[in-house]
Amino acid sequence: MADDKRKRLAVAICDYLNESVSSGVIKQEDAEGIEVAVQCIGEAFGVDTSDEKQVAEYSIKPVTLPKIFDIFLATQQKAGQPKPADKSTSAPVQNVDNKAKAEELKAAGNKKMTDKNYTEAISLYSQAIAFDGDNAIYYSNRAAAHTQAGDFQSAVSDAQKATDIDPKYSKAYSRLAQAQLCLNNYAEAKEAAEEGLRLEPGNAALKNTLASAEQKLRSESNPSNAAAPSGGARGGIPGMPAGMDFGAMLNNPNFMQMAASMMNNPAVGQMMQNPAFAQMAQQVMSDPNALQSILSDPSLAGAAGDMLKNGQFPPS
Repeated sequence: MADDKRKRLAVAICDYLNESVSSGVIKQEDAEGIEVAVQCIGEAFGVDTSDEKQVAEYSIKPVTLPKIFDIFLATQQKAGQPKPADKSTSAPVQNVDNKAKAEELKAAGNKKMTDKNYTEAISLYSQAIAFDGDNAIYYSNRAAAHTQAGDFQSAVSDAQKATDIDPKYSKAYSRLAQAQLCLNNYAEAKEAAEEGLRLEPGNAALKNTLASAEQKLRSESNPSNAAAPSGGARGGIPGMPAGMDFGAMLNNPNFMQMAASMMNNPAVGQMMQNPAFAQMAQQVMSDPNALQSILSDPSLAGAAGDMLKNGQFPPS
């Protein structure tokens, strides 16, 4: 068997030399020397190159020696290339490290939120997102920080991104609704709050935001009744007589002294950290008669109670 292989190789070499002469690769003046070489190779390997039957027996055609050599060169070149990195082992390890680092940054951001350092909290949440951009909590937390910093449009963008990543994350809808409400986008706030309540029906913050959005929408659709809630009852502070003149009350020195004392209360100061309440306070300061309209909002007392109980926008 081994002898047959050698004979086949010898015939292939001889065929290559003869074809090189015929194709002109080898000059005509060298042809005689090639013919002698072919005869010598045949004799050395026991093949009569002049015997067509014997040549056909050991021929490798249609494959030729140049084709075999091309395959060899291609294989050698491929073998010399560096192997790609094994992603099956390195990628998961890197992914786990990134997620762990992101969680550390999120925890640091949550602490800055507690300290009311919203600018630093935004920076830390952004770094967490850089390590793990598929985590809805990081975007939702950054939305809360943006809201506290007064950048409501950025809050909307982050909250929407959070809902895109995880459509079942109710807190993202709560923060989206709150940011839309601060932008006076009452229809969008209502839609976001309703979607959040569909996921978490008992969420008090979502209920309060929904009630505020619906009240604002009623006020916009019927400005003449803006100061009165549905049902025809006048708005006001529970337990106080209906029809009270709030403008006169705000001009009363004793009442204003009592209001000043309230503002020094830490609980009231915490409530004023909420952009929506701060906006209401500014509105009343510029227009005392606006207090009647604000107090007609049925969600105001509930929202204040929730915030005083639970703190401002607790991060995840």
